[in-house]
Amino acid sequence: MDVNKNSYTFGFAAIMVIIVAALLSSAAIGLKPFQDRNIELEKKQNILSSVGIEIDRDGAEELYSQYIKSELVLNNKGEEIEGSAFDIDLGTEVKKEADAQLLPLFISEVDGKTRYIIPLRGKGLWGPIWGFISLEDDLNKVYGAVFDHKGETPGLGSEINKAFFQDAFAGKAIFEGDNFTSITVIKGGAPEGDMHGVDAISGGTITSDGVTDMLLERLTMYLPYFNKMKPAIEVEQLMAEMDSVVTVNDSITQ
Repeated sequence: MDVNKNSYTFGFAAIMVIIVAALLSSAAIGLKPFQDRNIELEKKQNILSSVGIEIDRDGAEELYSQYIKSELVLNNKGEEIEGSAFDIDLGTEVKKEADAQLLPLFISEVDGKTRYIIPLRGKGLWGPIWGFISLEDDLNKVYGAVFDHKGETPGLGSEINKAFFQDAFAGKAIFEGDNFTSITVIKGGAPEGDMHGVDAISGGTITSDGVTDMLLERLTMYLPYFNKMKPAIEVEQLMAEMDSVVTVNDSITQ
């Protein structure tokens, strides 16, 4: 065989490309179950983090089943339908028409308190952003939030996954009375006492705007469910207040 011929060079290169491609493909197939498992655990870790349960990825499996009591799939009317909330790919769902989207909802119980966890998906400057926001049992006040990104600018938009930004959402409200307001990330800083605004990231205006748009778009999808649940929640709260008053009166009488 004449190794100096062009045909030999091209043939050798083609064979090597095929061998390397086969090896890479085999490695990808072999590693996929481990990659999928890591993605699953990271998702559980982030869901728990949104309700204040901080745990490493390997420990998320055990605590997830302890604190997450329900996984619901809703339609655009706020009705519960069949399906696996955890397995819903929000990146796929947000590309559908609004009335065709499946809406995952996770309900946790931590220290006897119910929290409603809503997955988020939106657009940043360079790619997708996502996260989870948890609401207290009044379906209004934010308990916690977790955000992440694919490729936002380091030191700027990428800061959405830092505690200083995420912690600012705790205690904010998505309603003012009966009016839905969502939460706005405000360039230059939110006014003091603003219950519906948080400070934007300095130099990360487009990513901050992406978080605002993501919250508005995703939370709006859940309004039919909120409207269905609020009357029952208000009754439960009233009953709890009455029980508290009765307990106090009994203590005074005794």
